[in-house]
Amino acid sequence: MSHPKLKKFLLRYYPPGIILEYEQHGQLMQKSIDLLNLTPDDDVEVVVNQVLRQEPMIGESRRETLQKLVFKLLDKLQTQDHQDFTLFKVLRAHILPLTNCAFNKSGDRFITGSYDRTCKVWNTFTGDEVHTLEGHKNVVYAIAFNNPFGDKIVTGSFDKTCKLWDAHTGQLYYTLRGHATEIVCLSFNPQSTIIATGSMDNTAKLWDVERGTELCTLLGHTAEIVSLCFNTTGDQIITGSFDHDSKIWDVRSGRCIHTLSGHRGEVSSTQFNYAGSLCVSGSIDRTCRLWDVGSGRCMSVRQGDGQGHTDEVLDVCFDATGKRFVSASADSTARIYNTMTGQCLHALVGHEGEISKVSFNPQGSKVITASSDKTCRLWDTETGDCLQMLEGHTDEIFSCAFNYEGDFIIT
Repeated sequence: MSHPKLKKFLLRYYPPGIILEYEQHGQLMQKSIDLLNLTPDDDVEVVVNQVLRQEPMIGESRRETLQKLVFKLLDKLQTQDHQDFTLFKVLRAHILPLTNCAFNKSGDRFITGSYDRTCKVWNTFTGDEVHTLEGHKNVVYAIAFNNPFGDKIVTGSFDKTCKLWDAHTGQLYYTLRGHATEIVCLSFNPQSTIIATGSMDNTAKLWDVERGTELCTLLGHTAEIVSLCFNTTGDQIITGSFDHDSKIWDVRSGRCIHTLSGHRGEVSSTQFNYAGSLCVSGSIDRTCRLWDVGSGRCMSVRQGDGQGHTDEVLDVCFDATGKRFVSASADSTARIYNTMTGQCLHALVGHEGEISKVSFNPQGSKVITASSDKTCRLWDTETGDCLQMLEGHTDEIFSCAFNYEGDFIIT
């Protein structure tokens, strides 16, 4: 039995953690030590002692290195970013309306999908168009980079197909055929080995990135699948459907592990927390629900009780650590909740139209909301105050995203 040999440490800022790169049986492996509850007030020595106790691979001789890494993480947590965002570029991106936008991890490239049947790749810093990915025969609706790698792009279309592209050259690798109707959501697993697609044909499919072949079909929903999300380890996936249910699936077998029933309307959005222990779902029934992944039980329901929304919930998401989640609604507000207690911390009030997209910055210090009132707003997650209004669009905004460092936004 060969013992693992520690080769090097890697830092992960969002959410805070230390990655161990080690060698075992001649293979290079990685293991992450998650420090999700790290706060700027933590004592470095206490954290270091805890890690040394928990992780047999790290010997006492590495204490000093470990101290430096924890210092760096704490330092990053302390840098309060009081930056105002200024308009950097206006891109006359497509001849028809856009559907979605997304950054790669380093933030130097982003992609836009459109009703003009193309996906375009852009250079963030120059605003130049790098590639136009052409070939779909209908609206390009769902798009994604294979972050953290950023060397592949997947596009899902109303033409029932999904296409996998080389992000650097714009070359088409594969066209994935098999769905009976429009593809409306998709995702790479975090390991970039599998693509998941969700369709109006009531199914989701898993595809092999390397071969471009179908691995399995996730059967069980009785209406359109409009949302899907892998957990961090990539062994489970959650789907949200217009049949009012969400389902958690085992990725290897394609078997349904839990059906999360309770919503009284279509599910609009679903997401796992970073630890993969909880998931959240938002619904047209005006509520969002928090679920325990292990048991499939509903932990809490947020509804119009003074703590909740008075109209459809259109989007939900966790912050990087999973300590809080946010919901966006057709009632023109977003709400930030404490995950542990389920308590509503802040109602973000100010938009004059429905909010269809919401997300935390990687640091968890800000939330961005995109609204039909033609603006995006930035909010302080500690106070609930509106920090900034991003204006300039002449029609509704339905997609917005931060890059990994949190210093660029696309709308």
